[in-house]
Amino acid sequence: MHLLLSPLSWSLLLALLLAGGWRRMRRGARASLIVLECLLLISMCPLGANALVWLVESRVPTTDSCAPPAPDTIVVLAAGFEREPADARDLAALQPDSVRRAIVGVQLWRRTPAAMLVLAGGGDFAVSESAVLQEFVQQLGVPAQNIRVESQSHTTWENAEQLRRMQPALPARIWLVSSALHLPRALVAFRAAGFDTCVVASDRRYIPPGGIGYYLPQSSALRKAEAAIHELVGEAVYRWRAQ
Repeated sequence: MHLLLSPLSWSLLLALLLAGGWRRMRRGARASLIVLECLLLISMCPLGANALVWLVESRVPTTDSCAPPAPDTIVVLAAGFEREPADARDLAALQPDSVRRAIVGVQLWRRTPAAMLVLAGGGDFAVSESAVLQEFVQQLGVPAQNIRVESQSHTTWENAEQLRRMQPALPARIWLVSSALHLPRALVAFRAAGFDTCVVASDRRYIPPGGIGYYLPQSSALRKAEAAIHELVGEAVYRWRAQ
């Protein structure tokens, strides 16, 4: 699936089609493929990658838009591991996105210390993402009695489903903490599960135009474009699923 959503994969495929069938193609087909190839190349530059990121992040509600009273339950969505953790104390195995989300969740909890901090994420290893995050937030000062974990999910959709089934039940109104790039897709899943969500973005990836490098292909821009396309396609699938 990763290869299917990569602009580089489609750019190489189109280049092969153009090279192999140039003489047999009609002028209109050639022009269309050239335009598409140019768009794919632009998406691998910071210019195009950040445009895709903006399409996603610009739709994230602001934290200030949350109507009072503020929720007293904070849900932090894990973002995975960089490698298999040795045990629940192996904090270095966490993806940087998970670390950022957890830090923002703890900052939000410190404003209302009586709130419950819920860590969501299972993963593919024997040690769950939420177990390592629990160790992390406890080291940041959150007491064990203020933490709940969901450790069975593998996707954002499953995060929402598993949290809705938790006993004792979570309140419907929650804070949802995740990356701005991830939040539109997450909101679809959590609303479909019956949650009334206020959101907090742990980070934003959009970067406005800068120097000459902004208009040149870069590997970092390709990764950013792939992440944005993954979220756009994933959100579309979730919206269809929620119908």
